[in-house]
Amino acid sequence: MQRFTTILLCVLLAYCAGQGKSQYDHYSEEQLYDKARRLMLDSKYTQSADLYQMLETRFPFGQYAEQAQLEIITAYYQAYDYELAIAAADRFIRLHPEHSEVDFAYYYRGLSRFDMNRGILDKFFNLDLSKRDPGVAVESFNDFSELISRYPESRFAADARGRMRFLRNLMARHEVHVANYYFKRGAYAASANRGKYVFEHYQESPAVSDGLAIMIQAYSLLGMDDLSDKSLAVLKKNYPGHESLDESGNFKGDFKLEEVEASRLKNTGTRMFNQPAPPSFDNRD
Repeated sequence: MQRFTTILLCVLLAYCAGQGKSQYDHYSEEQLYDKARRLMLDSKYTQSADLYQMLETRFPFGQYAEQAQLEIITAYYQAYDYELAIAAADRFIRLHPEHSEVDFAYYYRGLSRFDMNRGILDKFFNLDLSKRDPGVAVESFNDFSELISRYPESRFAADARGRMRFLRNLMARHEVHVANYYFKRGAYAASANRGKYVFEHYQESPAVSDGLAIMIQAYSLLGMDDLSDKSLAVLKKNYPGHESLDESGNFKGDFKLEEVEASRLKNTGTRMFNQPAPPSFDNRD
């Protein structure tokens, strides 16, 4: 019995020891790299990332270490693990700021945040991204901007510029949504400031015309007719076909503050406050 117990204990110890081993423990650096690459080509991105991580751990100063650090960024990105992709890109930039392919890390850092902002559900249901918090979009824009600033001739520069235009329009549209929300709350000064921000900071965005319409309406409600008229003149000159203008160039939503306050008083004590609704200020089809 004692001998049987000893044998059983040895078997258990051997089993436990084997649990910490990997089938790739005997692989050389080159074999690990080749296997990781094959897994990547087979779309087994998580397994590929694990092998790249193993390669770097076992051969931190080997000939494939830097390339593994670079390719693990792609592996994490393809596995939709955007946070790890960003962390891997940050690490590569920090460790190899002069590397010939460091622009790859800058690009994929921005791309990871770009897709993180979209989310998986948005890709399938075509949700309006401009209605969500633009924080990640701003970070992605800044990442692409840094890439173009540092490496204007990068092979990723053209794509980065296109994505920046998309993000710029997205951020401008978000400001318009916020301004319309302030209209509903009766915060006309805040609406005016949002419209002005769009006009001053997003000149190349289609949302500029909506920003002007917001300024016209908000300034009118605030009794700032001079500012409202100036904004209207700019809108008529540059965007004569805007939906807030009638065929004669008059502003459709030019109701006055007294009307709004009268509606507010009328609905006091009720949960339904039906103030005269401003135009939608959304020139998209």
